[in-house]
Amino acid sequence: MDVPDLLRHAADLVPADARSDAGLNADDVRDHLCQDDWEVALAVLEDFDGVQWQTVRYWDLLIAAAQQLWLESDVAWFHWRRSETLHGLIRADLRLVPPDEGGRRLPVPNDGELRPLWSIGRTTAVGHDDLSVAVIRVESAPEIPPGGSGRIRLLPLTPLHWRHLEPGDVITMHEGRPVVGTATITQIQPPRSSAPSSP
Repeated sequence: MDVPDLLRHAADLVPADARSDAGLNADDVRDHLCQDDWEVALAVLEDFDGVQWQTVRYWDLLIAAAQQLWLESDVAWFHWRRSETLHGLIRADLRLVPPDEGGRRLPVPNDGELRPLWSIGRTTAVGHDDLSVAVIRVESAPEIPPGGSGRIRLLPLTPLHWRHLEPGDVITMHEGRPVVGTATITQIQPPRSSAPSSP
């Protein structure tokens, strides 16, 4: 399929009452496609928020379109959103410990590559913290500077371990055993119950 067909199929998966953050709907996507504004149509489709209706197929269509348009950062972002469809959405506000108090000396990058350990309230059989790994993606900023704070999304490597968390819960970030950051959960959305495990 070419880019317009991929985006048209994705638009067909958007519920009639769904609106993007900018208030646009699937018909707006189709209008942009009629004008050959492919990247704008793709941006509108990306802007919809809806873990409960966005399917793996939806994200696969957007990934394929972004690949054909050579939009590498969009491809990585759509893969992330695809994972959230499968495993659920976790958002949090992260505050890093300042470097002079034992915190990170490097910023937390936006790219979803950093995989620190997290204390999420689980303990081992002998009563120690059972730390869990989750990848960080910084929202709406290129990075969080050392000692700074910002909004993040988390993708746990073992999502089931995180299901007990609720907005307002506080978890700690570790690189080794020392605490290097504290995150307050702001949003938890479980995955779609009907999401397939893989295409």
